[in-house]
Amino acid sequence: MSCILLIETATSVCSTTLSIDGKITDEKVSFEGPSHAALLGVYVEEALTKAKKEGVTPDAIAVSSGPGSYTGLRIGVSLAKGLCFGYGIPLIAVPTLDIMASRVIRNNSFPDGTLYCAMLDARRMEVYAAIYDERLKVVRGTSADIVTTDTYASYLDKQPVVFFGNGASKCKEVITSGNAVFIDDVVPLATDMIPFASKAFHDKKFEDVAYFEPFYLKEFVATIAKNKVLGE
Repeated sequence: MSCILLIETATSVCSTTLSIDGKITDEKVSFEGPSHAALLGVYVEEALTKAKKEGVTPDAIAVSSGPGSYTGLRIGVSLAKGLCFGYGIPLIAVPTLDIMASRVIRNNSFPDGTLYCAMLDARRMEVYAAIYDERLKVVRGTSADIVTTDTYASYLDKQPVVFFGNGASKCKEVITSGNAVFIDDVVPLATDMIPFASKAFHDKKFEDVAYFEPFYLKEFVATIAKNKVLGE
């Protein structure tokens, strides 16, 4: 039996899930804006209470690893690391864009060959995105993109591409290809981390608790700024 506490705080949504043998035992979600500092500790305490009633303690803590909000990720990762140190258990990191893509692919039906572009908003017309196929295989890894009509043209010229996440809505007027599909209201949730965390736990793919740091959006902003200066 494996018990994993999952934490997702990469966007304005705050969520936790307690998973026992891959099944949801406790779930908490708030869509009320960035209130992670006030809510996350309460959600975690309630999940640990539920675990105690089930006669188990967490075997691992899984946390969304970004890209995402600096404040949100910092709160989530700090609490996750504290729990790992306190319980003496391993830390599992799950990329935020993978979480979003898995939800869209699982809950929708598009033609074979469709690609899926998960986007997180940065500023202006800048996003952080990764592209996947229908099997959740990474076609293009996470990148800091300045969205223009040409940014994803090499993909849109060949097949449908589904865009989603809080960075996608502002791209609708720019990405006008007939192969572009937009899905609203897709956010990363702790429940969608379960398959990733369960596999990582089985494969013993853990992070170094002391040195682990997530991908903060500000780091990608710096990358974009550098590329602009270099003309890349």
